[in-house]
Amino acid sequence: MGDIERMTIPMPAEMAAVVKSAVDAGDYASTSEVVRAALRDWKTKRALQIEELAALKADIDAGLADVAAGRVKDFDSARIVERGRKLLAARSPSV
Repeated sequence: MGDIERMTIPMPAEMAAVVKSAVDAGDYASTSEVVRAALRDWKTKRALQIEELAALKADIDAGLADVAAGRVKDFDSARIVERGRKLLAARSPSV
């Protein structure tokens, strides 16, 4: 783990109870281990959010480039709704 830095982190009583409960249940050896696991999960989630945001920005840029180049179609809400219904029906399990 390298260098260890000690930190004091205030948290609401409800969160502290959850952390202590995880340790008491034997899921973790210490409260520090719970916090480290939570931070690892947060770090992974944050990296995915950053990737998704970058992909969204790239899609927006591509869309704006299409508009600027005249590669657009007339807005047809009925066509969009129908496409959405077809996609939803394809995902829904048959009853």
